Amino acid sequence: MDILVYGAGAIGGYLGSRLQQNRHQVIMLDRQEMADAINSHGIQVSERGQTVMVEPTAVSSVDEALAIKQSYDLIIMGLKSYDLPAALERLSVPGLDSTTIITVQNGIGIERPFIDRFGAKRIVAGSLTTPVSKEQSNVLVIERSDRGLGLAPTLHGQDIKTWVTLFQEAGIPTNGVDNYESMKWSKALLNMVGNATSAILKMPPGDVYSNDDTYDMEVRMLRETLAVMVQKQLQVVDLPGPSPKSLATAIRWAPRFLLKPVLTKLVGKGRGDKMPSFYIDLISGRGKSEVIYHNGAVAEVGEAVGVRTPVNKTLNDVLLKLTNKEIDRKQFEGNPERLVAEVKIYE
Repeated sequence: MDILVYGAGAIGGYLGSRLQQNRHQVIMLDRQEMADAINSHGIQVSERGQTVMVEPTAVSSVDEALAIKQSYDLIIMGLKSYDLPAALERLSVPGLDSTTIITVQNGIGIERPFIDRFGAKRIVAGSLTTPVSKEQSNVLVIERSDRGLGLAPTLHGQDIKTWVTLFQEAGIPTNGVDNYESMKWSKALLNMVGNATSAILKMPPGDVYSNDDTYDMEVRMLRETLAVMVQKQLQVVDLPGPSPKSLATAIRWAPRFLLKPVLTKLVGKGRGDKMPSFYIDLISGRGKSEVIYHNGAVAEVGEAVGVRTPVNKTLNDVLLKLTNKEIDRKQFEGNPERLVAEVKIYE
């Protein structure tokens, strides 16, 4: 197949590299500096102690991609969620007007602008649970191999077996999921664990869950999210590797004296001292944050369906203010009491 990967970061680079290995023709689209690095040095992917080098062609514009191939069988969106609106405009060109698009961004509501622009028949939603770190511009490390990719149609009844098989044959464990909204909300539930709170307080997720006040706030945040899902009649579904269903059951029913030590251990073991993605966005200075597609989306949908979400709204609003430099980060760094007090205001 001829495949265009729009965004050659950790996720796009990983998926594109595996497809290139499986003898598909992959074109990577990214900024000029990244395209030059890929064309000069290829992409190195390390997994389970084995390292492979692949050499896809890289370009820096849609026009360049169409100059190489007049049409593509598939477009994989590998950009950050907040970079999708600009990319959406660039894809509205002849030559790509019938190509299937797979979105693998984290977050809620990612697919809607694509569906509105191109129609649900062309859009397949994806959720990647495989953690990929980017050590250099063209060096990727697969941190865990027991994860994979979930794919779901955005049009009810749409057959996505071709795409599930495509990734399976490339060595990526891939499952088909019936309801794309259930899949994306379930993945968001995992993404939100210790993410915004950690970024705001500049505390590792394990420390967030060790602290009684922030632990209780995190559990409330997750329960708010589950309450919105119930109101929207969305089921929590499992994905390759992790089990959002088990997390949801524990959050809903386990007593605190049992749940806290288990969650604290799991979060500490799973993320250790590694700061989460929202914190990386915050300190990047780009003025953008994916929190709007997670806690912010939960708060927005919650308001629409009549579910109160004060913790999610607090985390979204505070992190956005920090991102936009409307408030000094030092007000919250290492200060859980300050964030807990902010939640009480929103209540």
